[in-house]
Amino acid sequence: MNPIIKTVFSADPSAHVWPGDDRIYVYASHDQPYTDTHDTMQSYHVFSSDDMVNWTDHGRVLHLDQVEWAVSHMWAIDAAYRHGTYYLVYCAVENATGMFRTGLAVSDQPQGPFTDIGFIQGVEWGQDPALFVDEDDTPYLFWGAGGSCHACQLTDDLLSAVEGTVVDLTSQLKWVFEGPFVHKYNGKYYLSYPGLFEGEWPEHMYYAVADHPLGPYTFTGEYIPVFEGQAGTNHGSIIEYKGKWYAFHHSMWISGESACRSLMCDELHYNPDGTIQPIYPDTMGVASLKDPSVMRGTVTLLLDASCAQKTGGKLSGTRIATERPGYTGHGYVTGFERDYQGVIVLAQSGLARDCRLIVRYCSPEADQTMKVLVNDNQLLPPGVSPSVYDKRFVFPQCSDWQELDLGKIHLKQGDNLIRVYNGSGHIDLDYIKLEEWVD
Repeated sequence: MNPIIKTVFSADPSAHVWPGDDRIYVYASHDQPYTDTHDTMQSYHVFSSDDMVNWTDHGRVLHLDQVEWAVSHMWAIDAAYRHGTYYLVYCAVENATGMFRTGLAVSDQPQGPFTDIGFIQGVEWGQDPALFVDEDDTPYLFWGAGGSCHACQLTDDLLSAVEGTVVDLTSQLKWVFEGPFVHKYNGKYYLSYPGLFEGEWPEHMYYAVADHPLGPYTFTGEYIPVFEGQAGTNHGSIIEYKGKWYAFHHSMWISGESACRSLMCDELHYNPDGTIQPIYPDTMGVASLKDPSVMRGTVTLLLDASCAQKTGGKLSGTRIATERPGYTGHGYVTGFERDYQGVIVLAQSGLARDCRLIVRYCSPEADQTMKVLVNDNQLLPPGVSPSVYDKRFVFPQCSDWQELDLGKIHLKQGDNLIRVYNGSGHIDLDYIKLEEWVD
């Protein structure tokens, strides 16, 4: 269903399918709820799905505060997998020069979180980057802003432009403004981008085709015209998944405001000559079942407790461990041994809404009792009187990982902090999951 993500405001989707992985991953910028400027963008999210209908939000994966060289504007991104490492390529304004730089961050898992390793050398004003790795393992970088587009080959470590390879593609890309993305189809390289028809806003989505990643490119046409409910910008990616092709992009269908955007996805079709058929977004989008009474898309927020400190949360007296098998992310949180020891995770929401709170844990020794706060408000366990001061949930003894449903919680618009703490003994916590609440 369009928009595919209704729980947070996101834009600039870069979709990828990684080797040996059955899921599709979408890397996206994050719009602060109901702001009126793009200057407030400071972080990125990752979403994944195995059916294109139901999605998992893996939470905040990189924030401006974690990038020492940057001062503002965490705008469009892309991702790549190479030599066993997942790369997030992004842009931000450098503190030292006030210039847009193309940053690079790494993770050992596709959903992040990511750790910054610096910005790419030899790339001037590197806004809206796209990182394309060809079939021969050669990496290429594309970037563009303000009516221009450039590209280059990258060194093997991805941290520098190869000397003498930087090319200016601007004159080859009719009406180009920003946001390039490259994919390959039938041996040809397709460079798609947002452009301004006759210099007028809002942006259309265009594409050009070449025989080599660095061109020359031949302008070919428009594949997403301006549509009702479009934001002033558009930006997207084109990907094949399970035998079909899809175009990801964004709109303002939920917020009605151009700086609070929502991710969209529509099926894409090629003509026999390799040209792309125009896409006219609709509310059904890529739902695999066309009857909305049978299936509707869902978004689940899955927060790896072991990554709390990297994703906007905190460990309080607890620690990360990996000895117990069966955890789902980078590890699990353990050491809930004394009062007030616990973990805090960040849950971001574009709109105020109700959710079902679920915790995956293991407690092999005995039942445990824990306190749970949402934005400093203590949750009330079933059967416990509101007048009771120390409200605690019972986490039943279990020898293996299991989920515990803690019931309905309310998320405010923006940032929410969920705290699980005050254990009465040993307990291990894998993740905190927030499912859409359905009455």
